[in-house]
Amino acid sequence: MLTKLASFTTNELRKYMIKLQDEQWQELEPFLLGKQGDPGANAKNNRLFIEAVLWIVSRNSAWRHLPREFGNWTAAYMRFRRWNECDFWRQLTQSEVRDPALLQLLERIVDYGDLYTRRIEQRQERRICRTVYEATLAPADGAQAVKQLALSPSESILHWVHLVAPR
Repeated sequence: MLTKLASFTTNELRKYMIKLQDEQWQELEPFLLGKQGDPGANAKNNRLFIEAVLWIVSRNSAWRHLPREFGNWTAAYMRFRRWNECDFWRQLTQSEVRDPALLQLLERIVDYGDLYTRRIEQRQERRICRTVYEATLAPADGAQAVKQLALSPSESILHWVHLVAPR
């Protein structure tokens, strides 16, 4: 798939992108975070970010393959991840969005986010199992393994969740 995408020009890529219609954007915009007056950082371009997420979701592509015209892929990925971890995508689908096509796009993002969350949970489970296994092999390091298991995976996200969680 990467070689197929690499052979497309920017104009050809635009044909395959899912773009929000202006009416859909006007309906969605009031519900998004990062507007002027919202707590935390202001978003540079919410519409471009949503279209970047739709590009990833529609192709089930790796974030690093996001075309440059969407901006820095790591920034888009981290923002998607933060919104996913606080369940913001699901909240958007439960908001007052009336456009059925827009609602379907948001539901696709929620499904992708659920899949993403399951993958992370599976990786964490494998890491815990590996840590326990390694602790049984080296009893001297057992105390360190117990400390690693005691840390909650959510402790790494507590410093920013309040910025994106609705009040």
